Amino acid sequence: MSRQHVSAEAPTQVPPRPVFAGYGHEISDRDRAAWQRWIDGRAQDSFRRGQAAASAGDGPTALFWLDRAARMARDNTHVALALGMAQLSAGRWAEALATMDRLSASCVLREALFGQAVACLRLGDPMGASHILGRALSRFAPAPAVHAMAAQVAEAAGAAGWCGVEGGGRVLGLSTGAVTWRLRRSASAGGTTRWASGFPGDLPASWRDADWLDVLADGRPLLGSPADLRAIRRSEGVVQPAEGGVEGWLWHPADPDHVPVLQIEGEQGAAMHLTLTVPATDVDTDVPLARPRRFFVPTDQLPEGTLRFLDGYGAGISGSPIDRGLIRLFDAPVRRAPERPRRRSGTQPIPAVRPRAAGWLVIVPAYRDLPKLRACLQSVFDTMPDGVEIMVVDDATPEPALARYLDRLAASGRITLRRQDRNAGFPSAANIGLRAAAGRDVVLLNSDTIVPRGWLEGLRHVLDAEPTIGTATPFSNDASILSYPSVKVANPPPDRRETQRLADLCARLPLRLDIDLPTANGFCMAIRGDCLAQTGLLREDAFAQGYGEENDFCCRATALGWRHVAATNVFVAHVGGVSFGAARRALMRRNLRILNRLHPGYDAAVQAFVRRDPLFEARRALDGARLRQACGRKRSIAMLLHDSGGGVARVVRERAAAFEHGGLFVLTIRPDTTGCRLICAAVETDSLVFRLPAEWPQLLGLLRDLRVQSLEWHHLIGHAPMMRGLHQALAVPYDIFIHDYVWFCQRVSLLGPRERYCGEPSPEGCAVCIAEVGSYLGETISMPDFLARSDRELRGARRLMAPSGDTARRIARHFPDLTVDVLPLEDDAAWPDIRMMTRGFARRRIGFVGGIGAEKGYDVIRALAEDAQMRDLALDFVVVGHTPDDEALFETGRVLVTGEYRESEVMSIIRDLHIEIGFIPSITPETWCFALGVIWQAGLPCVSFDLGAQAERIRRTGRGWTVPLGMPASALNNFLLRL
Repeated sequence: MSRQHVSAEAPTQVPPRPVFAGYGHEISDRDRAAWQRWIDGRAQDSFRRGQAAASAGDGPTALFWLDRAARMARDNTHVALALGMAQLSAGRWAEALATMDRLSASCVLREALFGQAVACLRLGDPMGASHILGRALSRFAPAPAVHAMAAQVAEAAGAAGWCGVEGGGRVLGLSTGAVTWRLRRSASAGGTTRWASGFPGDLPASWRDADWLDVLADGRPLLGSPADLRAIRRSEGVVQPAEGGVEGWLWHPADPDHVPVLQIEGEQGAAMHLTLTVPATDVDTDVPLARPRRFFVPTDQLPEGTLRFLDGYGAGISGSPIDRGLIRLFDAPVRRAPERPRRRSGTQPIPAVRPRAAGWLVIVPAYRDLPKLRACLQSVFDTMPDGVEIMVVDDATPEPALARYLDRLAASGRITLRRQDRNAGFPSAANIGLRAAAGRDVVLLNSDTIVPRGWLEGLRHVLDAEPTIGTATPFSNDASILSYPSVKVANPPPDRRETQRLADLCARLPLRLDIDLPTANGFCMAIRGDCLAQTGLLREDAFAQGYGEENDFCCRATALGWRHVAATNVFVAHVGGVSFGAARRALMRRNLRILNRLHPGYDAAVQAFVRRDPLFEARRALDGARLRQACGRKRSIAMLLHDSGGGVARVVRERAAAFEHGGLFVLTIRPDTTGCRLICAAVETDSLVFRLPAEWPQLLGLLRDLRVQSLEWHHLIGHAPMMRGLHQALAVPYDIFIHDYVWFCQRVSLLGPRERYCGEPSPEGCAVCIAEVGSYLGETISMPDFLARSDRELRGARRLMAPSGDTARRIARHFPDLTVDVLPLEDDAAWPDIRMMTRGFARRRIGFVGGIGAEKGYDVIRALAEDAQMRDLALDFVVVGHTPDDEALFETGRVLVTGEYRESEVMSIIRDLHIEIGFIPSITPETWCFALGVIWQAGLPCVSFDLGAQAERIRRTGRGWTVPLGMPASALNNFLLRL
C-alpha cells in the first residue's frame, strides 16, 4: 500500500465549491467548466499514475490506478486500452477479455482484437482465439509483437498457420506447407494465382486494385485468409485550406507504422507526391495509438487548377477536391462579422430566375448501408402521393448488393437512377438531382431516414404558407436545432411505428411559421422550386464530401430574401450512420471555418438562435401531447424531489415502479433554475420546463389533464416557494416520505459548526448554528417560522413515512403527536450470511462504500489512516467510491479511493481489493443507509458509530458492531485490529 504514496507535486483533487441546483440558482458556464476540469483532472491524474506504475513494472499499482481512471472516464478508449493491457500483463484474463470486448465495441482497433485473442487462448478457448485472431489478421497488419502469439493460436486451433499483410504489400506469416496466394477483385470472382515458397513475400503491383488475398497452405486457408486488402489500404485523413496554402493529416489505421504518401493532382496531369513523416499531434481521435502524419503545402508549390488530394493508393481523402479560389479566401483578411446573416428587406424575394413548377422531386443520395437505404426507400414508397418523382443518386457505392438493389428498382420504374463514376460526396450527388428539378419543389432526403404518412403533404403545406418561405425542415430525433425531444443530447432513433405516432401528434399541434431558422438541415430539406432556381446549386468546390453545404445554400438564399422555417407539423426519423471518426470531426470543423469565411456571422447567428431557443414552445407542446396520449384514462401520482440524485432519487424510482405496477401513471417534478421540470420515465421528454410563477397555470393545466390524484413529497429543497402549495391548487391530498432532517434542521444532516453531529439542540441553538455556518435550504427563513411551517406541513399530510424507527422517533421528538409509518427500504433478513473475507495482503483492509463527505465520515477515515501510518499498524483502508479530497487520503499511503462506480461493479471491486470488514463512518444519524446494504450483500460484517438507522439495523441483525461516536482514531484502529 505504501506504493500509493504521492509526491507533493501531484495536482490537487479538491473539488470546486458546491453549486446549489434549483429555483433561482443559475449554474454558470464558469461553474460547469470548473467542475469539468476537476473531473477530467482526476481521471488524467489516475491515468498518468497507472501508466507510470506500468512502466516501472508495478502491475498491482498500475491496475488500481487504471481501473480508477476507467471508471472516471468510461468512454475514453485510450484509458480502456491501457487497462486492458495491464490486465493482460497481470494474467487477469477474464477481466482483460471483458475490457477488450467493450473497447472493440466502441472502436475498430487491432490491439483490442489481438488482446481478445490472447485472453481467449489463456482461458483455454483456442477456437475462440483463432476466430478473433483470424478476423484481426484479415483486416490489420500484424505487429511484430503478435507473431509468436499468432503461431501459438494457429497451433492450438489446428490451423495450417497464419498470415497478414502490411500496408506496403508485404505478406507475413507462418505455414505448415507450401503456400498459394490468390488475388481477387470481389468475394466470388477468380483472380491471379502466385506460388511462393514461404514468408515473407511481396505482392505484385496489381494488389492495389484487388479486393481480397487468399493464402492457403496445401489447400487449407491460414488464419487471416482471406485478407481484406481494401481494409489494409484504407486511409483516414483530411485536407483543408489554410493561410498561405493547404494543410492536413493522413494515416493508415490498419497499419499505423506504414508511412503514408500524399498525392496532389492538378490540371493537365500536373501532380506531386509527398512522403509524410511528421506526426500530427493535435488530431482529435478516439483511436488509441493512432499515428497520423501532418502536412502543409504552400500555395506557390501547388499545381494549378482544382486540386485533388489522394493517398498513396489513389483514394481521395476528406476535404478533397479544393479549388484554389478557396485557398485565396483564407489568404484574405477576415471580414467583420455582423450579428447575423442579413436578409433582404421586404415581403417578397427577388423574382426567381425560373418560376415555381408543379410537382415534386425527392432526391436520395446513396453510398453505403443497404439495410438503411432499403428501409428509407420503402417508407418513401409507402407514403408517396401520386405524381412525385423519386431520384436515387448512386455515389459510386462500394457495395455490389446496394448497386444491384437500385438497378432492380430502376428497372421496375419505381425510381429514377443516376450513378456517379467515382465517390464525390453528398453535395455532388445532391446536385445531380437538383439540376433535374426544372422548377419543381424538391426534398433532399438522407438515405438513413424513415418518413411517415403525410410527410410530403406537411412540407408542401409549409412551403405554400407564405411566398417568402424558401425551405422547410421537419422535427427529427437527430437534426441539430430541430432535434426532438432534446436539442442538447443525442436522441435514440424511433422505430417506424413510433415515428408515425410522433408525426400524427405533430400534425395536430398548432403550426408556427413566424420563427426564422438560421439554416435548414440537409437530412430532410424541402426547397421551393423558385428558391432553388434563384439561389443555385450546392457548392461542391467548398464543402467536399459534405457538412455545411446546406447551411451555405440557406445563407445565400437568406441574402436574396428567402426564409427558412421549421415544419413542426412533420416528424421524420433520422437513424444516423457510422461515424467517420477523426476525419469526420475534422471535416466538420473545416467546413464550419469555410462557412464562417464565406458568411461572416453565421456561427454567431446559430449560437444566438440556440440561446433564444424559439422552438422550445413547440417541443413542450409535443411533450405534453405525448404525455396525455401515454396517460390515457389512467389516474396519476406526482412525486416532488430535489435535483441532487442519491438515495432520494433511488427511493423515488423504486416507489414509482411500484405505483406503475399498481396501474398509476407516475410523474416526477424536479426543480429548475426558472421553475420546475416535469418528468415521466415512461415517455422521453426534455422540454416540460415551466417558468414560475409566470407559467403556473400551464403547469396546473397539464397536471389536471393527466388526472393527478395525489402528490408525494420527497424533497422540496431547490423548488420554487409556490410548489409548497401545489396540492392546494390541484385540490388533492399529499403524502410525505421523510428522507433526512430538513424538517427541523436547516443544514439537513444535523452537522454542526465543527463538522460534527450537533446533538439536536433547542431552536435557539439551531439559530446560532445557522448564523455561524449558514443554511442549506436556499432560502432565508427564521428558525421559529421554519419550524412552524414544517409543523403545519407535516400535520397537513395524509400520511407520513420514514425508512427507520430511529428516524420516526427523532421526528416525533421535534413534532409531538405525529404518526409516522416505518417503511424499511430493504429487507435486512434477505442478505447472505456474513463471512470473513480471506486476507489477500499483509494488512487487514477496511472498506467504506459510497460518496464520503463530511457528514458521511471523511475526517474519520483520514484520522484512521494517519494513525495507522504513524503507528505502522497492519491496517489499510479502501473507499469504494469517492470523497471531496481523495488526494489527502492518498498522501497517507494507507488509503485507496476507487472512484465512482456503477451498482453492478461494487461486488467485484470489494472482492478484487480483498476488503475484509465494512465500516459506515457517518458521524450523523442516517435515516437508512444503502451503503450498509451493499456491505452486507458482499457478505461482510460492518462497524458503525452508535447512532441513527445504521446502528439500529446492526443491533437488530447482529451483522456487525457499533462503537461510541467520537471514539479516538487510535482506539478505533485497535478495535478494528482485534475483530
